[in-house]
Amino acid sequence: MEKNIVCLPGDGIGTEVVESAVAVIEKIEQKYGHKFNLIYKDFGGIAIDNHGNSFPQDTLDACLKADAILLGAIGGPKWPTTAPDSPERGLLAIRKSLNLNVNIRPVTVYDAQLHMSPLKEEIVKGTDFTIIRELSSGLYFGQPKYRDNDRAVDTLAYSREEIENILHFAFKLARKRRSHVTSVDKANILDTSKLWRQIAEEVGAQYSDVKLDHLYVDAMAMELMRRPAFFDVIVTENMFGDILSDEASMLAGSLGMLPSASHSINGPSLYEPSHGSAPDIAGQKIANPIATILSVAMMLDQSFDLTAEAKNIEEAVYKTIEQGVATKDLGGNATTTEMTEAIISNI
Repeated sequence: MEKNIVCLPGDGIGTEVVESAVAVIEKIEQKYGHKFNLIYKDFGGIAIDNHGNSFPQDTLDACLKADAILLGAIGGPKWPTTAPDSPERGLLAIRKSLNLNVNIRPVTVYDAQLHMSPLKEEIVKGTDFTIIRELSSGLYFGQPKYRDNDRAVDTLAYSREEIENILHFAFKLARKRRSHVTSVDKANILDTSKLWRQIAEEVGAQYSDVKLDHLYVDAMAMELMRRPAFFDVIVTENMFGDILSDEASMLAGSLGMLPSASHSINGPSLYEPSHGSAPDIAGQKIANPIATILSVAMMLDQSFDLTAEAKNIEEAVYKTIEQGVATKDLGGNATTTEMTEAIISNI
């Protein structure tokens, strides 16, 4: 198989974890006889520095032609979010430009990870759920949006079509898992959430084999810490999903453990770790590469249908954890390179 992958290393530790992910890709090429053409482009803060634009046209053109996109991380104190352009604006732009409307963040805690979680082992044991987040609408994109010295406005808006699309995706995924969907909203307050819950019931009626329940977002935040193993597929809107998925990362011990995939309506999918650019540790070679490496596994499986290769990577990662190799965020002292080399040797 031959595929074109656009690599957007970005800023901070993004360059370091993408380097690790590329080493894994090269190992998969060697073992299975595939050919992955890697095309590197600037995106985020580095693109502002080099091109005066966080998301240059050249980068967009390359992404549109790609079979898949691998993103490291973007942002840092060098590029303030209050500037006319910022790395974060580039992130919103790439989601909108590529119609990336479905974000998938799996959260699995294996027995070898239990001691890494800040929660009691008996609470975390058996945790295996997926958060499905609507990614291209809601509060981050709604208009009007403005700010001056005395007043700021953000608009939260959703259409029926946008809500139906994300809910159908969640129910179809649940059918492949444990047939349980939890829809998260704030329907006691927000009109958008009232519409969301109404449509969730309508869509749920089309999947009689899947159990549907609802939780307010504040209750969901509590239940994730109280009984995470109860959940299967969690589906929610953009901002709620952003917050809940970061909270859920602590179940696995670190945000550096969680991969993600963002799927397009009609174009290439984007794969990235759930963590940020971590400028405080950039350049120290202590970043955890696992989230990015597992994002590559998701890419091989979900974009290229290379299920065996994806499984090989996942098993190598968790074997490495079982062997006690851990970066600083997991309580160990392995470097980024040492963790990567251990995973590759287990592949």
